[in-house]
Amino acid sequence: MAEDLLLTMVNEVLRARQGGPAVATATVVRAPGDGGPRLGDKLLVRRDGTRLGSLGGGPLEEAVAAYAREAMARHGAETVHFTPDGRPVPRRSAAEAAGAVAVLVEVHESSPRLVVVGGGHIGRSLCRIGAECGFSVTVIDDRPEYADPERLPEADRVVCGEFEEVLAEEPLDENTYVVLVTRGHRQDEVSLRTVIGRPLAYLGMIGSRRRTGAVLSHLLAEGVAREHVERVRTPIGLDIGAETPAEIAVSIMAEIILERRGGSGRPMREVERPILR
Repeated sequence: MAEDLLLTMVNEVLRARQGGPAVATATVVRAPGDGGPRLGDKLLVRRDGTRLGSLGGGPLEEAVAAYAREAMARHGAETVHFTPDGRPVPRRSAAEAAGAVAVLVEVHESSPRLVVVGGGHIGRSLCRIGAECGFSVTVIDDRPEYADPERLPEADRVVCGEFEEVLAEEPLDENTYVVLVTRGHRQDEVSLRTVIGRPLAYLGMIGSRRRTGAVLSHLLAEGVAREHVERVRTPIGLDIGAETPAEIAVSIMAEIILERRGGSGRPMREVERPILR
């Protein structure tokens, strides 16, 4: 690969990790050596499908480019296998597939943001767990004693102010996960009204089904688009029988990770996995 093209790729990856548009790279890590793609060949794919680099063209490159775009929704890295004509090969069959090409697909983007609206006991636990999971965490509360950076050392930002005012100014995008866990019904509803309809990766609100259902019904009656209302996750979290603030935070983060990575939510023992012998 030409040195200037490789440098351009590196610069795009760096921009993506520093907050620019996400990109995916696909690198050949195993090739049959029969004139097709070569070990180390690299392709960079943008969200709009445009590309840099090459895997030799043809159906294999088209299949890898399509897979790389889909991988952006999973935000990770994985090694996948294809036949030279672009057909995917299951990992367990890759060793037997004639001429299978192994490609490392990596998504490059800035750290996901977790905005915790409410710095109470659940918010504090969410801050800790979210930071441990690799999120850049912002905590917002209107009470100085709860919006205290010393109380929330894992947070990247702690903001004290009226929820509506702070959220209206907060930069929220497709890489942002917002969790509404304030101290009361009114504060949650005000916060939800401020952020609903914005292009978020996830928007969840704590509360009972009856209470949160009433809030959503109010929004629909006021003319908020149904598709925006239906995107609100509430009641929030996965059903794991959580009772304590820490357990509730675990259930919420589990739902966020499920949304981010695209898992099934089933017990791992029920999910088919290759058996190592």
